[in-house]
Amino acid sequence: MFEIEAQSGDVRIKGDIDYEEKAAFEIRVQATDKGPVTMSGHTKLLIEVLDINDNPPDVTVTSLLSPVEENAGKGTVIALVMVSDPDSGKNGAVRVRLASSSPFKLQSSFQNYYSLALDGVLDRENVTEYSITVIAEDEGSPPMSRAKVIQVQVSDVNDNAPRFPNSVVYAYLPENSKLGSIISTVRASDADIMENAQITYSLLQSSVTGSPVSALFKVNSLTGEIESMKSFNYEDIKTFEFKVQATDSGVPPLSSNVTVNVFILDENDNSPGILAPYSELGSVNTENIPYSADVGYFVAKIRAVDADSGYNALLSYHISEPKGNNLFRIGTSSGEIRTKRRMSDNDLKTHPLVILVCDNGEPSLSATVSIDVVVVESAGDDKTTFRHAPIKEESFSDLNLYLLIAIVCVSVIFLLSLISLMAVKCHRTDRSLGRYSAPMVTTHPDGSWSYSKSAQQYDVCFNSDTLKSDVVVFPAPFPPADAELISINGGDTFTRTQTLPNKEKMQLSNA
Repeated sequence: MFEIEAQSGDVRIKGDIDYEEKAAFEIRVQATDKGPVTMSGHTKLLIEVLDINDNPPDVTVTSLLSPVEENAGKGTVIALVMVSDPDSGKNGAVRVRLASSSPFKLQSSFQNYYSLALDGVLDRENVTEYSITVIAEDEGSPPMSRAKVIQVQVSDVNDNAPRFPNSVVYAYLPENSKLGSIISTVRASDADIMENAQITYSLLQSSVTGSPVSALFKVNSLTGEIESMKSFNYEDIKTFEFKVQATDSGVPPLSSNVTVNVFILDENDNSPGILAPYSELGSVNTENIPYSADVGYFVAKIRAVDADSGYNALLSYHISEPKGNNLFRIGTSSGEIRTKRRMSDNDLKTHPLVILVCDNGEPSLSATVSIDVVVVESAGDDKTTFRHAPIKEESFSDLNLYLLIAIVCVSVIFLLSLISLMAVKCHRTDRSLGRYSAPMVTTHPDGSWSYSKSAQQYDVCFNSDTLKSDVVVFPAPFPPADAELISINGGDTFTRTQTLPNKEKMQLSNA
């Protein structure tokens, strides 16, 4: 480790000196002279090694708990950390910290020992593994440091229930489908892993139209495919719903539900049905029309219904036989049979017609009805009472509804106008009458009476002879120069109208 200069006695370092290996040395030195008789002397050399900051701190991790469950509580100890520095003094004083923020913290247990503990909430679905960097730094000059990375894995717990993409699933199944037809597939996902994410599907018990849902459908427990267990008829049931449950394999198991709405799609599996009074595939129906029937004369109306829906129930009417008939026509949508022209002597007396009723399905289904149209000369020649077009309350079309609204509006406007006109006229009449005083008749003790109107006054005098009375009519004051004598013979009623100077007329009678 050391060497000494033989002549000068200088002691020099020969090897590497490490304070951490040996902090002091004790060297014995001998000095010898060169006399005839050699003599020597001895001394002890003590060498103390001074420490320098040449060693970084050391970090040791023990008792690592990995993986840690994601539902671990706050304060759970994950690992024990021990730090050391072989230097001395400040060079060996170490400070410990975490490099970045994380749901963990370091707690000092005792000198140079620390515990790594949980300081937050773990969620494996967000972070599956943490890389925790522990930095140890001494207080030397310059300081030295060392980092230690601790890998902590988060283990899964069953804290997530299966989830469906939608809360309601719509499925469509044509009627008369075969048994085992797949109507829909439901799929759920689970954010957990392994057993906690293994999902099985099942039907929740319920009833549909009085039958348990398990008798109508079944669901594949692994794939979620829903199969029909029977054939459905649109005319019996059109829609229904049930629930499918998804359950994971965790402990404890978690589950969620989805509602399945099944709509039965109509197929064209029903032929049109002819309504009374006509019958299909039965006896021939007879209708009578007069020989003098005009063009467009109503003969009969064929009515039919179809149990299907939509286009499958859209019916059209056609004359199937005789082909090329030019005497009758039928409304394609209304089913009304009318004449196309007037009768001629060359026409038959009986016209057999075969009416074909077709729906609009694919393939189209149809029904037929036979009608014999008999031409009669007049109502007296045939005792059969002619049947007129059936009167039926039908729902108004949009055009009829608009027409009715327009008629009502016009009628209301006309009535309001008429009432307003009468009110104005009455008001004017009241104002005109207000200018004149009401007529007044006054009877006097001597048998005479007076008639006064407005500013005019007329006196009438009678004598004691009841068989003949003279009535003198004149305007006041009395006597007027233009007074006129009116004679009324007793027993007879006589009326005389006298034109007065004020242009007014009066009638007198002896009743």
